Amino acid sequence: MSTLDGSSLHRFLEQFTDTFTPELADHFANLPPSPELQARLDELGNKANDGTLTAAERAEYATYVETMDVIALLRVKALPADKPKPTDS
Repeated sequence: MSTLDGSSLHRFLEQFTDTFTPELADHFANLPPSPELQARLDELGNKANDGTLTAAERAEYATYVETMDVIALLRVKALPADKPKPTDS
């Protein structure tokens, strides 16, 4: 079974986020993670900082990081049109 790498996932999802209304983007961007997911993110983040991630944990953590990039994209799209958006620099 092949997997979709984070970069490919980002490109794939971007085509959908480009069609989001500000209200829809805001809705998705402001959904908090579940307590279980937040605990797992904290655990993986601590292990990453300590340099003790296994290969499987590193791949899992990388997927979460890429997903957070998509959420950041949603948050930018949720900004009102009259507010300046961050630029790619």
